[in-house]
Amino acid sequence: MSEVTVFEKIIAGEIPCEKVYESDRVLVIRDIAPQAPTHLLIIPKSKRIDSVDHLVDEDCEIVGELFLTARDVAKKVGLGSGYRLVMNVGRDGGQTVPYMHLHLLAGKKMDESTIGE
Repeated sequence: MSEVTVFEKIIAGEIPCEKVYESDRVLVIRDIAPQAPTHLLIIPKSKRIDSVDHLVDEDCEIVGELFLTARDVAKKVGLGSGYRLVMNVGRDGGQTVPYMHLHLLAGKKMDESTIGE
């Protein structure tokens, strides 16, 4: 069995976080080490999936829900001028927690020079 991740501890209420949105299936929190003025993490609550590499066909609904939640939260917090969605995969891809999640970054102009920031 895999080690319990920080996201599982946050979902369980063992670690405090700044919640932006929560449903039965998805949690949106502010990143504690933001890479942009607005940096939110969109985390599936209903199932732990280690990374995109571990997705199965039946996961399409939760992946879709992550992106629809990103859209709705972006509107809710007033990010009409644009935002970036990023999902890191694997250590070399910048993934530091083995629990698939989506980053929503905004609040500054994103262009080719900010890729990877």
